[in-house]
Amino acid sequence: MSTLDATRAELALVVLYLNKAEARDKICRTIQYGSKFLSNGQPGTAQNVDKSTTLARKVFRLLKFVNDLHALISPSSQETPLPVILLGKSKNALLSTFLFLDQIVWAGRTGIYKNKERAELIGRISLFCWMGSSACVTLVELAELARLSASMKKLGKELKNADKHKDEQYRNKVKESNERLLSLIKASMDIVVAVGLLQLAPKNVTPRVTGAFGFITSLISCYQLLPSRAKAKTT
Repeated sequence: MSTLDATRAELALVVLYLNKAEARDKICRTIQYGSKFLSNGQPGTAQNVDKSTTLARKVFRLLKFVNDLHALISPSSQETPLPVILLGKSKNALLSTFLFLDQIVWAGRTGIYKNKERAELIGRISLFCWMGSSACVTLVELAELARLSASMKKLGKELKNADKHKDEQYRNKVKESNERLLSLIKASMDIVVAVGLLQLAPKNVTPRVTGAFGFITSLISCYQLLPSRAKAKTT
């Protein structure tokens, strides 16, 4: 393959990535929390970027609550334990509620919805829903990692003296374990971000801490949305 062909192929992956509304949203999220980290809650250019990007992101999320609403009413795998299913459905319900209420917050900030006090209250309720959904994801990933670990140990014993890293099934489980571990880290850090946005611990979780954690989780989200070929190269 020539250099031009290779460049064209890489650009095609970039175009594929940027064509995703979710990817653009996460890029904006990275800018949002990076600006929050830089501003540390102080007036200035960074805070203006934070506020404008926050408002812009809400447009990307219009009607996005339908995704989790669909997941909520969709059947789950029969192999999944009931507690994990209930946690997953709770996450879908909470995230769908957050995204729905967030549209009212957007309407309030743009002046469409006139009751500012109620819009602020709805905004806090929506953030609590998001924090709850992140907590559910954390518990789900912990449970799934425990199941994967047990499955990998069992498979390792079955392979005995064979090189388990050459076994395709074992490699797939390792890959899934790494992906779930990354999701666990992201969800755990997002709980801290929610605490910061709600100002539940203002002395410990300052705007700078909130921005730092949000920036890291945004980068993780951007990575998770990468096309498989690009992701394979980074690993």
